[in-house]
Amino acid sequence: MHGRLTSGLSLANDLVQRTRTQRNVGTDIVVCPPYTLLWSIAEVLSESPIKLGAQDCHPENHGAYTGDISAAMLVDMGCRYVILGHSERRIAHHEDSALIARKVAAAQQAGLFVILCVGESKEEYDGRKTLQAVETQLRASLPQKFTTANIAIAYEPIWAIGTGITPDVAEVEKVHQHIRKVLAPVGEAVQVIYGGSVTPQLAQGYLGSAEIDGFLIGSVSLNADGFWAVCEKTQ
Repeated sequence: MHGRLTSGLSLANDLVQRTRTQRNVGTDIVVCPPYTLLWSIAEVLSESPIKLGAQDCHPENHGAYTGDISAAMLVDMGCRYVILGHSERRIAHHEDSALIARKVAAAQQAGLFVILCVGESKEEYDGRKTLQAVETQLRASLPQKFTTANIAIAYEPIWAIGTGITPDVAEVEKVHQHIRKVLAPVGEAVQVIYGGSVTPQLAQGYLGSAEIDGFLIGSVSLNADGFWAVCEKTQ
């Protein structure tokens, strides 16, 4: 819940200009602003390689759900991606994995690429239950039928979000490998990305691993210099 119209458009325009100065952007870049900015930012991004996404959607296609926004509505606004199951939604809005699985199904049916978030709490991490917690959450957050062609799994350890404390490369690799194992036999076909206090410095260290396919960037994305610095590390 960051950004008003002026600041949102300024940030989007800044990123678009940076793509124009770099001839070949070899990275998939997606921005997911608040609902209120989607339409305006869609126009800014229309002639650029940057794709538009949303931060959440409702599991139903339409109906009497005051204040909610469906996946089909997001497509109408120009979105191609949607983040689902973010820890802030799970915690602050009490969204359980069963609800998130319904959202994944609705989003994929509408044609959106899903970025599905999973991650363990500090208590689970300290109790050495990371793999168990992530597997349980992942299995319960996926519908019985889902398309591997338009889904990425974002591993975001809750204890690392906004704290500046991050797992080392070996820890992330272990979790990403386990996620692929859980998704077998299609695990190798699914992108697994990392989210949790991502900085340009951290990105550079993580990208040496073949297990880390990209990043879900948080607060650093509120600054064009920081966000673009991460993008440049992935080139």
